[in-house]
Amino acid sequence: MAIKKKIVVKVSMCSEKKTRKALKIVVGISGVDSASLIGDDKDQIEVIGEGIDSVQLATMLRKGVGHTEIVTVGPVVEENSAAVGGMVVPYPYGYYNNNYGSPFYH
Repeated sequence: MAIKKKIVVKVSMCSEKKTRKALKIVVGISGVDSASLIGDDKDQIEVIGEGIDSVQLATMLRKGVGHTEIVTVGPVVEENSAAVGGMVVPYPYGYYNNNYGSPFYH
C-alpha cells in the first residue's frame, strides 16, 4: 500500500493557457487524486495522490510548460476541522435528511 503524498511544485505560468496546460499534465499522471493552484500568484500546484514520482512530475511539467521547481514533498497530513481539544466531535445531524422520502403525488 502506497502512502498518500503531497507534492508542491512551482511553475512559471505567465498565461491562462499555460496554467490550463500544466493542470492537464498533472491530472494525466497515474495516481493523482487532486491538483489545485495555491500561492499568492497562483503559481504553485499542489498535487495529492498515491505512488506519484515527484521527479517525473517535474520533468513532464518542464517539457510541457517551462521552468519548474519542486518546493515540498511529504506525506498528507489529515486535518480534522471538527477536532476540539484532541477529541473528535461528531456532527450532530444525520448525513441524509430522512424527511425526503418518495415523492408525494395527489
